[in-house]
Amino acid sequence: MPETGLLLQMLVMLLAIGAFAGVLAGLLGVGGGIILVPAFFYAFQVLGYDGPQLMQVCLATSLATIVVTSVRSVLSHNKKGAVDWEILRSWAIGIGIGAVFGMLLASSLRSITLQAIFGCLGVVIGLYMGFGRSEWRLGQEMPKGLKRAVLSPTVGFLSVLMGIGGGSFGVPLMSLFNVPIHRAVATAAGFGVIIAVPAVIGFLFVSIDGAPPYTVGAVNLVAFAVIVSMTMITAPYGVKLAHAMDPKPLKRVFAVFLTLVALNMLRKALGY
Repeated sequence: MPETGLLLQMLVMLLAIGAFAGVLAGLLGVGGGIILVPAFFYAFQVLGYDGPQLMQVCLATSLATIVVTSVRSVLSHNKKGAVDWEILRSWAIGIGIGAVFGMLLASSLRSITLQAIFGCLGVVIGLYMGFGRSEWRLGQEMPKGLKRAVLSPTVGFLSVLMGIGGGSFGVPLMSLFNVPIHRAVATAAGFGVIIAVPAVIGFLFVSIDGAPPYTVGAVNLVAFAVIVSMTMITAPYGVKLAHAMDPKPLKRVFAVFLTLVALNMLRKALGY
């Protein structure tokens, strides 16, 4: 059994991570995974769990929390009629296939490789958040046929390799193809469910050496329970803050923060 003191430390750190992630998600509309994965990684490292498969635990646990938060989010958005079910249905199979392949690849890679992948993709997302423009367009409607057949699994695949839901790739993609932003955010919550469910099921059967206590497969149950509880408590406060102030400047600040976090993970992966 792990020491009580170590478990208490882990619990305190996870409570702080969950509170921070929840407020940011409500305030800026960013997905929790983009915050949770690096936060889990640094927290578990500090606690002494730094095995060659640590990133798998971080990705899988983040995705497990996304199952709950995305279901809650898509149901909430659906009550307001904001979810585009046609996009969700037509993209679901491709996204799910990509998520499965992403899980299979992630489970076979070393932590250092997954760090590098997260770092590179995190920089791209951070730069888009910081410099992207709402008027940018690649087309006037969502792709169909071959383009959809390529893009849909790519969204699922890359999201699982980063341990994130549908927001970070899905919202910019839909926005670039002329889907209104509120509809894109609502529909991307559905993407998150499709990405996370098959990936988490697969990760539950992965064997991890040197995992933190109470980890089943690659999913840490303590982190899952604490993060889900805390984000549900604190996200509404973030939403209230968003309505009381202009979140756009804060989003740019977060973009800088995310880019620095991603670059730091990339630096560690490269051994500097």
